[in-house]
Amino acid sequence: MLYYLIALLVIALDQLTKWVVATKMKIGESITIIPNVLYITSHRNRGAAWGILQGQFWLFYLITIIVVIGLVVYIQRLPRQERLFGVALGLMLGGAIGNFIDRLIRKEVVDFIHTYIGTYNFPIFNIADSALCIGVALVFLQTFMMGAKEKENG
Repeated sequence: MLYYLIALLVIALDQLTKWVVATKMKIGESITIIPNVLYITSHRNRGAAWGILQGQFWLFYLITIIVVIGLVVYIQRLPRQERLFGVALGLMLGGAIGNFIDRLIRKEVVDFIHTYIGTYNFPIFNIADSALCIGVALVFLQTFMMGAKEKENG
């Protein structure tokens, strides 16, 4: 149940922040949080990460439905001791559903977290994207830790 609560929290935070940006800011408008590092910039994306596959909604719908079903099945079968993995799956589930809601209702994804890493202008993203990336990173971390433990015991 905890992992579904994590997913719900991600979805709620994602949708609330997107609603604020979509209703209070004009597209392209930017608010400086940390100069030359972090901005809130109202942006829309009709594709996937970095704007690839623009307008391919049915592809996104199909992939997201398959991913969500897979995540739910995996969460249901997850042993209790696999908490880090469960948190990762909950984050990924919330992120996938958060962006799915945008594509379904708005026909575009609201992005607004705008960062610069040195001189690199990182593509604008949102809470759902962050949850997905953190979830994937945690899966890699868990897999690495399990591999190291097996090697140690091997």
